[in-house]
Amino acid sequence: MSPTVLHVRAETKPLEHRSAITPSIAKKLIDAGYVVNVEESPLSIFHNKEYETTGATVVPTGSWTNAPSDHIVVGLKELPEEDFPLKHVHVQFAHCYKGQGGWDTVLNRFPRGKGTLLDLEFLEDENGRRVAAFGYHAGFAGAALALMAWAWQLTHGKDHPLPGVTAYENEGALIKDVKDAVEKGRAKAGRLPRVLVIGALGRCGKGAVDLCEKAGLDDVLKWDLPETKAKPGPYQEIVESDVFVNCIYLSAKIPPFISPDSLASHSRRLSVVCDVSCDTTNPHNPIPIYDINTTFSEPTVPVTLPSGSNDLPLSVISIDHLPSLLPREASEAFSAALLPSLLQLKDWRNVRVWQQAERLSKEKCATLPEGAVDGHAELVAGQS
Repeated sequence: MSPTVLHVRAETKPLEHRSAITPSIAKKLIDAGYVVNVEESPLSIFHNKEYETTGATVVPTGSWTNAPSDHIVVGLKELPEEDFPLKHVHVQFAHCYKGQGGWDTVLNRFPRGKGTLLDLEFLEDENGRRVAAFGYHAGFAGAALALMAWAWQLTHGKDHPLPGVTAYENEGALIKDVKDAVEKGRAKAGRLPRVLVIGALGRCGKGAVDLCEKAGLDDVLKWDLPETKAKPGPYQEIVESDVFVNCIYLSAKIPPFISPDSLASHSRRLSVVCDVSCDTTNPHNPIPIYDINTTFSEPTVPVTLPSGSNDLPLSVISIDHLPSLLPREASEAFSAALLPSLLQLKDWRNVRVWQQAERLSKEKCATLPEGAVDGHAELVAGQS
């Protein structure tokens, strides 16, 4: 029986330096009998030689499109915006299951090419917990940028937004820059910022809280389900904090945490919102004060404030790949957590975690608008 071939595609999203399969994990997969092909990637934090020493084969960038159909394509972020049908099994974050903008355009490529999407966001263990997630590093990086933005606005004014940032080689270097920024902000404001984290007990929230504590902050409000269930939003406590970091996993419509009306207060302290969850195009986004994603090159977007608000600037950070600020550490942690599931890909149709992912993919494909997929009716009819 031929070995299973995993094709690790190069990421194309600007400043996306992570990889779903790191060199150390590639070595373990090869030792287990897999063939691992890794595309050359000018963005990846991992160098070709790191993979070559494991026994992986480095292949040209973008060569996954011509790979045999039985190869499994493994990536992280969305595929480039093309329209050709997809014939492979794709393991990735597709961001098309929750009604995001353009979800049907992304999803219909799979049934059109008789390919399969196994979405990493929805891989769950027997207890319904995600088997691997970047949440911790997303919260950590998001809180870091939020504190930098808080200090920058104080020292540079509303007409000079936070400049672009690039990936850090390690956590220590990031924390040093955050501490330096916070100290400058404290000198200007005469105090340290108050930070409110919603979702503080989850992986993402823990990352945000840890960053704040490592940066020397002592006024961090840690909210989770008990606080948000006690009363519906909007929450005055957010408006009265300097920085708000949203770390919830949105699965259903909830009352907004903040709204344009809640910002109409002369007592507002809030100047930075980091929406780590980044459900920008989700119709149930609980932070309906912005409508675009930001980027590492332009990390913030200003919020248009209602009449009655004070003149303190307010900006939002809504970067949808925050862990790439710490790409090596984030990738190593994620890839290690994913390894047990990766080792089962050779028999994925008979393994619970992958069966569940395939079933969800079929369910979502069945919701595509009528006529979106040629031959879709036959595909749906054969689903079990």
